[in-house]
This record gives sequence, structure tokens and C-alpha cells, in this order.
Amino acid sequence: MSMIDDCPLADVLASRLVASRDDLTTRWLERISARVSIDPNRMFTTQDLLDHVPILIDGIAAYVADPALIVSSDMAVVDKARELGALRHAQGFDQYQILKEFEILGGILLTFVGEVASGCEPECSAGELMACAQRLFHAVCLIQQATSTQFLQLVSDQVAEREERLRAFNRALTHEFRNRIGASLGAGLILQIPDLDHGKREELAALIVRNVRGMQGILDNLLELTMVGADARQHRHVRLPRAAAEVGRELREMAGAQGITLRLSDELPDVEVAAAAIELCLTNLVSNAIKYSDPSVPARWIEVRGGIQVLDSGESEIVVEVADNGLGVPESERARLFERFFRASHGPHEIEGTGLGLSIVRETVTSLGGRVWASFPDKGSVFAFSLPLRREHDASAEAAAIV
Repeated sequence: MSMIDDCPLADVLASRLVASRDDLTTRWLERISARVSIDPNRMFTTQDLLDHVPILIDGIAAYVADPALIVSSDMAVVDKARELGALRHAQGFDQYQILKEFEILGGILLTFVGEVASGCEPECSAGELMACAQRLFHAVCLIQQATSTQFLQLVSDQVAEREERLRAFNRALTHEFRNRIGASLGAGLILQIPDLDHGKREELAALIVRNVRGMQGILDNLLELTMVGADARQHRHVRLPRAAAEVGRELREMAGAQGITLRLSDELPDVEVAAAAIELCLTNLVSNAIKYSDPSVPARWIEVRGGIQVLDSGESEIVVEVADNGLGVPESERARLFERFFRASHGPHEIEGTGLGLSIVRETVTSLGGRVWASFPDKGSVFAFSLPLRREHDASAEAAAIV
């Protein structure tokens, strides 16, 4: 028989743990916020999730009270620990943060053991106190293991999925470059024929230029993807209408070649924006709209428009939209639109590209504190992004806000 079997502290500690679980949960959240700089509201985003911690403490209390208890995989406390691991994965936590929060929980509970032991009658021996503390520590470790195992399994699944997507991207990129290089080489060989018709010569030269520009665009996107990050806030600032006009100047010829009218709204808010970031986003969105234009529609158009929106919080944001009357996106594929390397399918319509454009827009906008989304009217698409209206001298533009 172990010392803990007859220790009066075990039952007292277990009952006190249950009675004080809400207070212990509060202590835990406060300590985490102080040590790892995580907002308490981010730790548990709903009351249901916050209720996980008292259930974990109940499981620890039961383990302390009954030395013969085995924390098995089908127990409610283990289920809650796994749900906690899934939550942390969804929130983007890393393994260190999970270990740190359980380290803090263990420290709080061991301190609580000391508080309970100091008032326990009859007084416990040092050996009995150590046995209780060891039991409690073991319970915390088992729950931490369940949380970490679930977290790591999800991480492993995510890595496997990303590896497969990367392989698919490599295949798509290889196919794209092989086709463009092959077409360019073929055109170049034909151009070497001495008596080639002048009109045919111009057509082949244009084909080579178009394919080289396409490859340059792909490489530029890859380069931009590696540069999206903290330095995005240091970009040169210009007025939004000017940034949109620059994109229109660069892409109007490309749109016109496919019979598409590119329109820039006169109501774009006159606010300052990060030039490189906004031009990058608009270039990708307008280029996508050109690629996904509907050849069956005689009057095809793309419109860049925007305004200022006042949020429920009272803060304002710049909203920029790129609307079109193109092919749209199948409903079953809309949830994955902004993933890297994802390309929407359109049956007989083969669309060139690598699936990087929209993910670059998302990561660029996110780095500036904004958000992206898409909506789909009866015909075509509307891709939009918003940015916080932070610059003081843009406050006057709020008079034109769209609520």
C-alpha cells in the first residue's frame, strides 16, 4: 500500500481542486497573458472552449483522489484535452506555446497543493505531500500529452497536405514553363526561315514576347511571395486613384487584346496607400479577371472600384473591389480560392497560371492588417480587399464613407 492511499491530503486536495477550479482557471489565464503575450480572449474564443479547463482540473482531481485510476483514451478529460490541441492548431500556436501553458498550469496547481497542505488536519508528512504532488504532476503530464499528440497529428497532416500541394505546384509550374518555352523555341526556329512572310514574322515575334512576359510574370509572383512580410509597411505611399491608374495603364492593352473593357471608377477614395502592395494586389486581381473572362459574352468588362466603410467598432477601412462579368468560380471551389497553388477549374476553359496570384493578394493584405474576400453575383465575380484607414490626413475622406 502506498503512502497516498492513507494520506488525508489526497481527498481534501481533490475536493478543493473541484471547488476552486474557476479560480484556478482565472489564475492560469492571467499567468499565460503575463508570460507569453497572448490575449486571454484568444486563448479560448468561446465560453464552451473556456469550459475545457475546469473539466481538465476535474480530471486531475479524480486522478489525485484515486491512486488506482488510469487516465484512459476514452475518458472525457482526454477528449477535452484533444479538443484543446485541435483548437491550438487552428489558432496557429506552436508546440512551445502549448508546453508553456501546461507548464504554467502545473505551477499553479503545485502552488495550490502547498496552500491546501498548509491547512490540512491532521498534518501530512513530507513524503505524503510529495506523493500527492507527484500524482498531480503525472495527471497534468498525461493531459498535456493528449493535447500535444492531437496538435502534432494535425500538424503532420497539414505538412503532408502542403507537400502534396507543393508537388502539384511543381508539376503545374514545369508544365507552364515547358509549354511557353516550347512555343517560343518553335516560333524562334520558324523566324529563321529567310523568306518568311512579314505578317507571319510579326505574329511569331508577338508570340515569343507574350510567352516571355508570361514567364516573367510567374517569376515576379514567386519573388513577391518571398518578400511579403514585415517590411510591407515601409513601402512608398501614393494616392489610391494613382495606384489604380498605374495598374490600368499596364494591363489595359492585355485586356483590350481579349476584347475586355477595363474601367476605373471615378469614386475611388483619395487616400494614401502603400504603392507596391496595392499595385501588386490590383495587378493580380485584374489579371485574374482577364484570364477568367467569358468568351461567350460579347461585351466583357472589368471594373476597379472602392470606397470607405465604417465598421461597427467606429473604425474605418478602405475597401477596393475588382468586379467582372466573367466565368465566376464554381461554388464547390470557392472556399479554397486564396490558398497557394490552387486553381479553379472551368471545364473546357483551360486557364493558364500557377495558382499563386490570389494567395499573394491575401498575404500582402494581411501583412498590412487588412482582409480579403470574394462574392459571386448572378454573373461574374467580385474580389475585394480592405485596409485599415490609419493615416491622419486621410480622415477627411471619411465624409464619403459607404456604411
